[in-house]
Amino acid sequence: MVTVVTKLVHYLHLSRRSGQYTMNHDHSKTPDGASFDRSGSQDSLDELSMDDYWKELENIHETRGNNHEERVALVVKEPDEGELEEEWLKEAGLSNLFGESSGDSLESVVFLSTLTRTQRAAVEKRVETVTQTMRKKNKHHQIPDVRDIFRLQDDSKGKVCDGNEPSTMRTSETKNEMQDGTKGPKFSLGTDEQKSPLEDMPSSDTDINLEISFSEQAANFKDSSVGKMCKGGGGDTLLPNFRVPKDKTGTTKIGDLAPQDMKKVYSLALIELTALYDILGTEFKQQKAVKIKTKDCGLFGVPLSVLLEQDQRKVPGTKIPLIFQKLIAQIEEATLETEGLLRIPGVATRIKSLCQELEAKFYEGTFNWENVKQHDAASLLKLFIRELPQPLLTVEYLKAFQDVQKLPTKKQQLQALNLLVLLLPEANRDTLKLLLEFLQRVIDHREKNKMTLKNVAMVMAPNLFTFHGFSSKTIEQSEFVMAAGTANVMRFMIQYQKLLWTIPKFIVNQVRKQNTESQKKEKKDKAMKKLLKKMAYDREKHEKQEKTPNDADVPQGVIRVQAPHLSKVSMAIQLTEELKAGDIVARFLSQKSGNVQTLRKEEVFLYEIGGNIGERCLDDDTYMKDLYQLNPNAEWVIKSKQS
Repeated sequence: MVTVVTKLVHYLHLSRRSGQYTMNHDHSKTPDGASFDRSGSQDSLDELSMDDYWKELENIHETRGNNHEERVALVVKEPDEGELEEEWLKEAGLSNLFGESSGDSLESVVFLSTLTRTQRAAVEKRVETVTQTMRKKNKHHQIPDVRDIFRLQDDSKGKVCDGNEPSTMRTSETKNEMQDGTKGPKFSLGTDEQKSPLEDMPSSDTDINLEISFSEQAANFKDSSVGKMCKGGGGDTLLPNFRVPKDKTGTTKIGDLAPQDMKKVYSLALIELTALYDILGTEFKQQKAVKIKTKDCGLFGVPLSVLLEQDQRKVPGTKIPLIFQKLIAQIEEATLETEGLLRIPGVATRIKSLCQELEAKFYEGTFNWENVKQHDAASLLKLFIRELPQPLLTVEYLKAFQDVQKLPTKKQQLQALNLLVLLLPEANRDTLKLLLEFLQRVIDHREKNKMTLKNVAMVMAPNLFTFHGFSSKTIEQSEFVMAAGTANVMRFMIQYQKLLWTIPKFIVNQVRKQNTESQKKEKKDKAMKKLLKKMAYDREKHEKQEKTPNDADVPQGVIRVQAPHLSKVSMAIQLTEELKAGDIVARFLSQKSGNVQTLRKEEVFLYEIGGNIGERCLDDDTYMKDLYQLNPNAEWVIKSKQS
């Protein structure tokens, strides 16, 4: 294999001089002059030099050639008919729509009531496939008719899918009275028959709209010229300057929400990604790996979960493998201005020796890091990523990450990557985040180290996308056919990493709506039980006890903020149009009395707790009056992220 790759690299260099590549594989042309069906890869393939990619690939195979240990190939199971859709419904939290538990689907009814038109279509399509498959197999389960699943939402024409709120393309941030008489906002999810958002929401090609479902946007713009690919030369500046317009209710980042709400985010992101791929005509299939025996200790070739279990015994609370953190620190300890950093490999035999020594001495603390040169550390970092038993981007979603290149516009590619990052397991996501931040710091020194965005993307793409555990045929296809495409995806991930860790507002609003509907249902259930037990008096007494003495004293337009860890533990705050979350935190921190005042401004945040959200950490630029109108029943607490 090493010889084949070496010959290919040599051939590519010769072909490059003649100005043309020719390679017939899966009806695609050769890497540097490729002509894919989608324009998503076209400009990148034409403009970006692929030399760094093929050289990196050659280095990878040389390293593998020197490693004579037997590898256990990761087998990707080919699903049976309907099995893929059944697994998808389970992942989306909708397993009670079929099977033995299909009768108990009240929770799913609440969930389904918050879906957009395109999201519902994606669910209906999978339920229909599972239904047909079960009928063919004569399974003795209750098989729902797909039309019945959404019947409750479709009873009233001209209303959104929960059947009680008029549909609109814009997010309403005004306070409204809900049908049960309680105060609460109306949530718009961009559903049903509406005008194009362009009529109401002026935006530029570089604006990323997080308020309207991505799949709804794709459906609206599918036949229009809006958002077409921005083409040009191959420099770093060619990528659009995508930005998120400021949201007065605050930007929500991964890590800002409580775990119970993040579970809802995962389900919604999976459905939304599937709906987006459906609208754009791109196949979305989660891969399924057959379980294999993996190492249960060590550093290289060890699952992330096992590594973190080891590391947390050393450093409680760590979320990223210690060896990964140390290798990055070792690279940065010298200087990031070293020319060819990440591109120039260490000597393969030396890397193997260092790897063995690290395995034996890292956790003992006896490893001598002075012996590790900067290029050695970079090679070890890439080796760590490649040797993971399952890809950092996961077996389930590696192909989906690769297929991002097939989406028609750069904006849609970015939207898909945003959703895919939300779907990654926490350990994978945190490790990827640290890697991307490090790569950006390398690029920041490009004047000295000659490592531009495209250079770094070319070097790192083979390490993330050519996974050693798959069969050789799969490797060759991903290496030779999808080379430039994956390099382009890598480029996007580095360039737009801050955007990728943002939870779209339309998903947060769907979570809020789910919580509101669930609370209404719980209140009705509790009221019925108490009525049957003739405990109306006790219920009223209990509800009075739940309210804090201060709640009744808070006038309209004023919120009470609690800060149990600060010297000033409570304060009534008058809401104004310009009041931001950061202003409230600063006001509390200015109250210096006693010995409790030990936290700095960057260590504490204002949290929105309860109402229609579990818990949400607010960014400092959140306008409090707008957020209060969105969630008037919330409590407001100042605390650190660790508390």
